[in-house]
Amino acid sequence: MGARILVVDDDANARDIFEQKLEHSGHDVETAESAEDALGKVKKVNPDIIITDLRMPGMNGLQLLEKVKSAMPQVDVIVVTGHEDMNSAVTAMKSGAFDYVVKPVNLKEVDALVERCLREQELNRQVKEAEEGREDVEEPTGSAVVGRDPRMIDIYKMIGVLARNRATVMVRGETGTGKEMVARAIHDNSAHAAEPFIAVNCTALTDTLLESELFGHVKGSFTGAVSGRKGYFELAGSGTIFLDEIGDTSPDFQTKLLRVLQERKFYPVGGEEPRTTEARVIAATHQPIEKLVEEGDFREDLYFRLKVVEIHVPNLKDRRDDIPLLADSLLARIRHETHQTVRHISPPAMKKLMEYDWPGNVRELENALTRAAILARGAAIGPEHLSLGVDFAVSEARGDGQRTEQKGRRNGVSELADDLSLDAAIARHVEQVLKHTEGNKSETARLLGISRSRLQRYVDKFELDVPE
Repeated sequence: MGARILVVDDDANARDIFEQKLEHSGHDVETAESAEDALGKVKKVNPDIIITDLRMPGMNGLQLLEKVKSAMPQVDVIVVTGHEDMNSAVTAMKSGAFDYVVKPVNLKEVDALVERCLREQELNRQVKEAEEGREDVEEPTGSAVVGRDPRMIDIYKMIGVLARNRATVMVRGETGTGKEMVARAIHDNSAHAAEPFIAVNCTALTDTLLESELFGHVKGSFTGAVSGRKGYFELAGSGTIFLDEIGDTSPDFQTKLLRVLQERKFYPVGGEEPRTTEARVIAATHQPIEKLVEEGDFREDLYFRLKVVEIHVPNLKDRRDDIPLLADSLLARIRHETHQTVRHISPPAMKKLMEYDWPGNVRELENALTRAAILARGAAIGPEHLSLGVDFAVSEARGDGQRTEQKGRRNGVSELADDLSLDAAIARHVEQVLKHTEGNKSETARLLGISRSRLQRYVDKFELDVPE
């Protein structure tokens, strides 16, 4: 696929090398010795791609980039520099450069870069033609509660039923399936939609913090409580409290929550006067909570109070036919939030999405599409913009992030000694408390303020040695 390419460089040798290589690859090449010279030729050449040096006498490559993108936004600009620095790279990409290449230039890589650029331009043309040939359609909502799978249809029906009453609901499903979105849909369609919807991740908070967040506290009830504070149950009014990962809470907290559900009353931390609440409770968990009840880690009476109505959200891999509809809906929200121009997913990219198993479910799909939308920068996402599963982990390891993936999972907590991550801190602390209690898990869980089931997950996750 030949292209019209304008090469801009004040170095005659560099211009000659680019011209010879690109013409050998079948492209029509024009050259310019300065940015000013390039601006004089650009209308006549009408290039598909401009390859410009960064530092030149007079107008530099970044200034040329800005002028070209302002006048001819469809032209892709590749910036080449022999002086790598972060500021110019960031400025180039923010200004709309297709890519930023550092000298000495690998001509094979430039060839591949030009081909990728042309593929994206062709894809954008196809998208534009498709949009011009169809009637306007309603913009997707961006909701994660999307799909035509029979199980999703049943969930929609249940949302409609539950929106008419105030029954307590238990939402079940794997991590990332969209349990919070289901809860929010129930709230948004109810007569109390104008009241607050407050989501609380029970896993992220210790018992003390969880109680303070939900029930509030009085002045002086604990160190740092310099004034009283209302809790979510009071602030929610007659709205909804969504308790995510309820299975991770301790028996002590479960007892207090049970009182709220039974009596609609609660005590702020350190308070002696009860307060009332009209808030509806929707709980969620990915755990086999029946097993927690059987093992004594979750109160049976609270379990029955919470599961007045149960909704099971299926895994994404079990409703693959919903992926195109869901992906389009999510892309609409991503486009709005990130201000990207990408509007479509190419057929090869969609095929890649359909073939992947999505262990992280809808949340993983949203993250993958967000990253792809940022990388695409054009009208459509291609397969080269998607990094899924192991490919994503490898690409991240090769990138600037240099992320280390939970060393404790593979080699135990000993390798986390110099790791300053939150996971490492949790692993070290849990291991110390286990040593202090000589391996007594019930006592360890009590001291940590967590349930035995959560403690066991930490032990398994970080491969901790439990003293016998």
